[in-house]
Order: sequence, then structure tokens, then C-alpha cells
Amino acid sequence: MAHPHTDASGFTLIELLVYIILVGMLSTLVIKAMLDYWSGAATLVNDNETFVQREDAGDTLRTYLNAGAALVNQNTVTDAHPAIGDPSDSTGTYWELIHAIPGSIAMPASSSYTPVFYFSAPSVDSSRSFIMNGLQPYYDDFMLYMNGSTKQLLMRKLINPNASSDRLKTTCPPAYATSSCLADTVVSDDVSSVETSYYSKSDISIDYTSSTDPITGQYNGPDFANAEVVSITLHLARRSVIGGGTATNNEVVVRVALRN
Repeated sequence: MAHPHTDASGFTLIELLVYIILVGMLSTLVIKAMLDYWSGAATLVNDNETFVQREDAGDTLRTYLNAGAALVNQNTVTDAHPAIGDPSDSTGTYWELIHAIPGSIAMPASSSYTPVFYFSAPSVDSSRSFIMNGLQPYYDDFMLYMNGSTKQLLMRKLINPNASSDRLKTTCPPAYATSSCLADTVVSDDVSSVETSYYSKSDISIDYTSSTDPITGQYNGPDFANAEVVSITLHLARRSVIGGGTATNNEVVVRVALRN
């Protein structure tokens, strides 16, 4: 009895290998296209977010500096939690003494802090009227500094305790923040470095190192008290969250004439 013919041929080994190679190549192309799309989207998100940060940082700095009376070397209002304490201060309530040295300030290492500059401004009430101490207003202090752990530029507000109706409140480090002492103001995230420079209103550069006594060699000025214009450049950097994505690097420049 004749048996019906059946085709038992299937894929040869070579055909199977070719099939696997083609599938692998197509899968690689699809995955690469998806990763390129995701990395491009991640870069766009980073660009948008750092753009918002630049705008917010610029607005925050201008808002407070426009009201600023003068840059100062050290706080006059004592602080229970200075981020960078003055080693010569036995009370532990004063920030590190700094000078008007222009230049670039790198973000410090994790768990470290670096001061940028300090300034004072008249104490004002909710109606924006000066709170007077006789013929002169009371003054609040503002400490601009960098936190290496969070890569943030922050602002500490030290409100004059005698200005009882001050519209602002003293701020604290996040670890000590309470409902009555809010956390320090975040000026910007993703900060990599800050550049500062100081000028007179006639655009002459103010530099702590610019003048010394020719006989004694001691510094004789000028310093923050002479600075009438401050320029600050924030450099922002954010790495892509997707491998192969482009890192985002931007900057914002703020130049403000002070009221002194």
C-alpha cells in the first residue's frame, strides 16, 4: 500500500541562524530608537526644568537683593545654627567672616557648606513700611550659601528680634525647621558653581585684595562696605537620567545695584 508523501523538511541550521541574527538586529534597532527617544525626552525635560530653575533663581535673587541695603562681611543678627561658623566666635552664633573676593566658587563636597556672600536689608512690616529704631530702620541679615550634599544654593534669613512686626521670619536648616522657623529658602537646585563680582556704581571693580598698605603690607580696602553693585552667575548642571542622554548645562546671571 502506498503511503502519502509528507514533507519533513523544516529549518536548516543555517536558516535558523540567519533568522536569529535578523531578529537580533531588528530588536537592537528598535531598542536603540526607543532609547534615543527616551534620552531625547529626558534631555528636553531637564532643559525645561533648569529653565524654570533659572527663572525662579533670578526672581528670588532680584527680589531680595533689590531690597538689600548693603553687602556685609558677617551677620549682625545672631544665628543659632550657622552653616559655616566663625572659628573665632566662642558663642557659635556668627557665620564665617568673608571678604569681597571676586571669582568662581565651586560646589563643596557632600556634607560641606560654602558661603557665597551676605547682605542686609531694612526690616519692613506687612505694609512694606520700614520698622524704625529711632531715626534709623532695623536691619535683617541674609546669608547666601551652598550645600554640597543637596547641590543647592540656599538663603538663610536672620530677622532682627527687635523688629517685632517684621513681615519676614527667621529661617533654619531643614533639620531644625519648625512651623515657627521654616526651612532655608532654596534659591536653586543643581548648582555646580557660582561666580561673583562686586562693583561701585561707576562700574569700578571692588576687590578685597586690591589694596594693601605699602609699609605694613596689611589690607586697607576696599571691601563689601564699598560694593554698590553685585553680579552673580549661577552655573546649573543636571545629568541625563537615561544612558546616552545629553547632560544639561545652563547659567543665569543676576546683576543688582544695592541701596547703600
